[in-house]
Amino acid sequence: MSRQNSVPPPTAGLSGDLLLGPVSGTNTFEETMQRLLQTVRLGLIAPGERLPAERDLAAQLGVSRDTLREAIGSLAEAGYLITRRGRYGGTFVSDVLPSPPVMAAERTASASHPSITAAEIDDVLTLRDILEVGAARAAAGRVLSPPERELLWSSLAAAADAGAGEYRRVDSRLHLYIGELAGSPSLVPLLADVRMRLNELLDAIPLLAPNIAHSNRQHEQIVVAILTGRPDAAAEAMREHLSGTALLLRGFLE
Repeated sequence: MSRQNSVPPPTAGLSGDLLLGPVSGTNTFEETMQRLLQTVRLGLIAPGERLPAERDLAAQLGVSRDTLREAIGSLAEAGYLITRRGRYGGTFVSDVLPSPPVMAAERTASASHPSITAAEIDDVLTLRDILEVGAARAAAGRVLSPPERELLWSSLAAAADAGAGEYRRVDSRLHLYIGELAGSPSLVPLLADVRMRLNELLDAIPLLAPNIAHSNRQHEQIVVAILTGRPDAAAEAMREHLSGTALLLRGFLE
């Protein structure tokens, strides 16, 4: 199976399916903020793109429009969203997002990156391995619909075609969509949490062209294994892919 260059990249609608589902529990404002912030920071709705209409978004999240407005207003004040009035108005992701907060220093000054601990790296990588290898196996074991197959292939194409400035965003989308294809709605929010933490670590190391090329080849192996219904092959390809990222992070940060 070869990648088709004519396949369009995933649309912004994918983001709503991934993280903008009904919130749960009693902390509806805080969870609404979390869902919106994850969606923006992971690039599931890209800078400059529009969020769903307020009524639709409130229905997706299962919250009142007042709660949604409060969350959007707070994120607008923080610089993540922009609200525009008029015929072509709505809520948009800011073209330039605020820099994430720097983690408090927890290591000695002699460490290669004093704001990141070895224990934190181990925790993120271990949790990622548990969740994403299992997700790839489960996705490959399901009978996928034609739209699911099309979107998985186009997500792969978007990652392969992305430049350095866009790579982390489309890479996140591909991995989260594989998680969605596993068939467990509870899994995607967990993957999003891990991906947020992983991206903070990745932001601390160089984005290397040879690694991107290697990563894209591994992505194709994972996707082909899922699309051809081979759970063991998908799990092994994902495990190899994650181990490469782990080696880079440990090499630069430990």
